[in-house]
Amino acid sequence: MATDIRSRLRDLTGQLEEKHSLTEKEYAFLIENRDEETARDLASRAVKIRRQIYGNDVFTRGLIEISNICRNNCYYCGIRRDNKNCSRYRLTPEEIFDCAREGYGLGFRTFVLQGGEDAWFTDERLCEIVSRLKDSFPDAAVTLSMGERSRESYQRLAEAGADRYLLRHETADEEHYGRLHPPEMSFRNRMDCLKELRAAGYQVGAGFMVGSPYQTAAHLAEDLKFIETFKPDMCGIGPFIPHHETPFAGFEQGSLELTCFLLSVIRLIHPPVLLPATTALGTIHPTGRELGILAGANVVMPNLSPLGRRKQYELYDGKICTGDESAQCVECLDARMRRIGYRLVKERGDIRK
Repeated sequence: MATDIRSRLRDLTGQLEEKHSLTEKEYAFLIENRDEETARDLASRAVKIRRQIYGNDVFTRGLIEISNICRNNCYYCGIRRDNKNCSRYRLTPEEIFDCAREGYGLGFRTFVLQGGEDAWFTDERLCEIVSRLKDSFPDAAVTLSMGERSRESYQRLAEAGADRYLLRHETADEEHYGRLHPPEMSFRNRMDCLKELRAAGYQVGAGFMVGSPYQTAAHLAEDLKFIETFKPDMCGIGPFIPHHETPFAGFEQGSLELTCFLLSVIRLIHPPVLLPATTALGTIHPTGRELGILAGANVVMPNLSPLGRRKQYELYDGKICTGDESAQCVECLDARMRRIGYRLVKERGDIRK
């Protein structure tokens, strides 16, 4: 029986590399029966196909965490509305510009503005910020990660110059989505937002947590099928890490092993996808981001936020916020990438289709 399973795993791995597609049942089988040999095989195939498209380049994005104020109450998130012990902050437009100016001087040509769903950032204010960044740094890409907004808002921000938008779908299963979010949040609205972002002309990023509460192999298979059909330009996945001030404080964190396994699978599903080795990976393991790159990822996101604010943007416990993940120590991160045979690239790094 073990021989039959291993043979089936090899067949599925080869089919995934050749056709970039499996059924949901096949994805679930691959996840439930994975072993070290299959993980190595998938990673080898993922790295080969990524090198054909991107060589040994690892793209960098300068992350600016602009606000930890959020109207939402997601059960897994440390900056959720009901966390009364969260020390709140909001960067001023001038502080955001200063972060970008420093990053530009360090060579960054992509800025990611990430924040909670903070009502202060109206369309008018956010458009002014985006326009100023594009006017000042015309060769740089501006990525927004500001949650669910209206179709009109997405359109206005695109017209102001925003190039990309990151909005994790979190889970492609509606029932599972309801177990991770309060009733006022809508799975359908989240999926509609992703479609509207694409219609507005953005390079669109989706993604999900690995090992989130109540998640099954069938849920992950739905996520993979969604990635296969939607084909996001970027896909951010990282292990679930609990936060002590949330309803999920007592749940087990997601695993490094499964996250890396799924990075390899996603690379084979959608070969040109921009795939980050996330801060969460670096949080749960000292060389987590290197392991992510070796599994098929090709993006890292050093932090450009003001040093005094980085700890406050605490989506989960233990987040690394000083050291090599800092943009100011990008040389250190470059050295770490070179040790595993890669090099950091600070250009815009658009998806290559």
